[in-house]
Amino acid sequence: MGQGSSRIGTILLSLTFLSVLAILIMMFGARLGFWDPIVGFGYFRTYLNPIGYVLVALGVIGFLLTRRGSGAVKAIITALVGLCILAPMIHGIVKPVKRGPPIHDITTDTNNPPVFLFLDDSREGAKNTLVYAGEKDAEIQKKLYPNIAPIQSDLSAGAAFEKALNIAKDKGWEVVAQDSVALRFEAIARTSVFAFMDDVVVVVTPAVTGSRVDIRSVSRVGRSDQGVNAARINDFIASFNQ
Repeated sequence: MGQGSSRIGTILLSLTFLSVLAILIMMFGARLGFWDPIVGFGYFRTYLNPIGYVLVALGVIGFLLTRRGSGAVKAIITALVGLCILAPMIHGIVKPVKRGPPIHDITTDTNNPPVFLFLDDSREGAKNTLVYAGEKDAEIQKKLYPNIAPIQSDLSAGAAFEKALNIAKDKGWEVVAQDSVALRFEAIARTSVFAFMDDVVVVVTPAVTGSRVDIRSVSRVGRSDQGVNAARINDFIASFNQ
């Protein structure tokens, strides 16, 4: 049984490797040009948990068949990988996350949000408009992200614009339009996983002392951004204030 046990274990590890590879392709396939981000996200949501269930089941069956030796160790590894894949679902059941109303358009100024002048509703893959929803989105944002506010900087407006532009480039945003006179730029930012494209506009306004920097980040697809746009703005603000 020793040789047969090892063979079973090797098959299980091979299936585990292929399963993990498939999940990684779902997550990063858009960056590799295989499909649009929403397609990979759909595959991920549809197949992640079933893959986890299958690996756990195969690991348990493999352990019962092998009992000891390298085959049993490999079966345990397969089951553990399956449990890791199921971990997000298990965590969601044990500790449900309270989700607010869906929103995908976040700005530092809900009263007078920065307007997109270059990017428009014809942009690639866009399902969401760039027209701000108004008071409805503003009220949701205030409840979900009350800390998001304009950057009040001691820098001159020109210096603040250059700093903001450099931060955007350092973060890998694709700057598609910039105006050093109007002190504004527009960019495309991609999420690290699934490579969803979000549109960002940054506007700098001279102040009595220094300047004010406003940012707006909008998802191209999806009713909810799962907090991505707010996280991007907070990260930008943190980088600017360093």
